[in-house]
Amino acid sequence: MNLAELFRHETDLKVLSAGQVLFHEGDQSDFMYVLISGAAEIIVHDRLMETAEAGAILGEMAMIEDSTRSATVIAKSDCTLFPIARKRFNFLIQQTPNFALHIMRVISGRLRRTDARL
Repeated sequence: MNLAELFRHETDLKVLSAGQVLFHEGDQSDFMYVLISGAAEIIVHDRLMETAEAGAILGEMAMIEDSTRSATVIAKSDCTLFPIARKRFNFLIQQTPNFALHIMRVISGRLRRTDARL
């Protein structure tokens, strides 16, 4: 599922310039994001874990856990992101099984890649 494609017609977008921080590890969370264009670095404990490309989701763990951010995300290039508020996130999870499965697959893939690094 390409979420950038799914949300490509949305107009309420967030734009970051290269080097700007989307959120910091430990921040409170009200949104997750779909990276529509650009690339962003996901950093945990000052360690680069992944470079996200268009279609990636960012901030999903904090939404699921209703907790603080577990990573810092920094725009590697100019980025356009679609913010998804908690209410819409919960609606999408409940009403769109493929969206929920996609979120689980992303989290599982990130966990596997992290395990492989250890």
